[in-house]
Amino acid sequence: MRVLGIDPGFAITGYSVIDYVGNKFKLITHGAVLTKAGESFPLRLLKLNNDLEQIIDTYKPDAISVEELFFNNNAKTAINVAQARGVILVVGCRKGIPTYEYTPLQIKQAVVGYGRADKLQVQKMVKTILKVDSLPKLDDTTDSMAAAICHAHSAKFAERL
Repeated sequence: MRVLGIDPGFAITGYSVIDYVGNKFKLITHGAVLTKAGESFPLRLLKLNNDLEQIIDTYKPDAISVEELFFNNNAKTAINVAQARGVILVVGCRKGIPTYEYTPLQIKQAVVGYGRADKLQVQKMVKTILKVDSLPKLDDTTDSMAAAICHAHSAKFAERL
């Protein structure tokens, strides 16, 4: 199974593509869609849309795993991130790829085994699970890897039911 993990944002959207075959993970690619702060918001969303379509066309994932919105104290930021999530969900639908949403708690539970794990614990487990020497500098990209791992574990569990 090939999973595109996405950590949504409007300035930075982290993404990663992992393969999960026979209980083994392989990191295929990772990165971030970056938009310019000075650009109009609609153009930033359009860039997100276009870049995600290109990523999907290039790597052909079987599923998309998106982190659900964690509401912070800044309502304007939360609304903008929610709009970016909307773009992400629509791209998945338009491309015909099943898209799944997971809360931060579910992702931490799937990766670390503890839903209240801190960021450092999640990063260490992502590094261990994917057997990589180092993680990207952007937390958003590492978070996308965790989202992809979460879906792979969840899909495996669902197959057993």
